Amino acid sequence: MTVLGVLADTHIPDRERQLHPDILPKFREAGVEAILHAGDVSVQGVLQELEEVAPVFAVQGNRDWVMLGHLPHNQFLTFEGVDLVLEHGHGRWRNYMVDRTHYLIFGMQVSRYQNRLLASYPQVRVIVYGHLHIPENSWVGDRLLFNPGSASCHQKEYTPSVGLLNIRAGGEVEGEILVLS
Repeated sequence: MTVLGVLADTHIPDRERQLHPDILPKFREAGVEAILHAGDVSVQGVLQELEEVAPVFAVQGNRDWVMLGHLPHNQFLTFEGVDLVLEHGHGRWRNYMVDRTHYLIFGMQVSRYQNRLLASYPQVRVIVYGHLHIPENSWVGDRLLFNPGSASCHQKEYTPSVGLLNIRAGGEVEGEILVLS
């Protein structure tokens, strides 16, 4: 079995000064073999800190274009024969601007992002994303949509969280959201 630590939206230092103190211990305790960061990292130091626990795969979020513009927009990875994609969730800048306008007029519509991700990546079993700061661990048919929520949450209705993906040989996948105290 492969255990992956998953986090997104750390927003350091623009919203938080440092990683939540529970993240590294929780990932160590779980024995993660790799860490997936779904964007809005903000500074390289966050990735270096995470690398003290396990190898890190990261993608560019909408807050990363200045300091971490070298990060890819998505990464296709395979663990235990299971194909997954790692993306922030905002797509390209045009999508981000359209989504932002749509949000200001109609409010948050999570299904808008879910549908786009499912349509964009029909070939993968697991879609890991961030951006919304809303934890999600849901199956749509035989595909898992997994958003660990924000590791530095700043919304009243959610608390900071990260996630674990347990992937077993033979293709069994189980996601878990870990609320941070």
